[in-house]
Amino acid sequence: MAITGFPTSSDIYLEAEGRKIAVVQSYAARAKRTAQTVEAFGESEPVAAYEGAKSYEIVLTRLYATDTAIADGIDFYALSDFSLVIVKPDRRIVYTGCCWSEIEESGDIGEMVAEKITLTAKKRMVTD
Repeated sequence: MAITGFPTSSDIYLEAEGRKIAVVQSYAARAKRTAQTVEAFGESEPVAAYEGAKSYEIVLTRLYATDTAIADGIDFYALSDFSLVIVKPDRRIVYTGCCWSEIEESGDIGEMVAEKITLTAKKRMVTD
């Protein structure tokens, strides 16, 4: 069986209060989990390991605010508790409870563009 790679994204966007507020050109996601081992007296190796908390960090590149978000006066710097939606041909990935930790911005006159935003998400869900 040949591995052909991951299905690519057809739509990536930010959503707040049920509205699409920005479209995203690309993303890079990283999931981390803490882990602990349990050691026992006299044993040379741990006797057990258990999973700790998960965290998700996502770097978004080239965000464009939607026309309605611009009309509503969107402020990326004031955004909190929003979602990132990644639509792939075979599934939909939603990161919820997002907040930003870093914003890099540049753009042309009259264009609302953020070059790069780093997010932290509370939860990751995958649906069909």
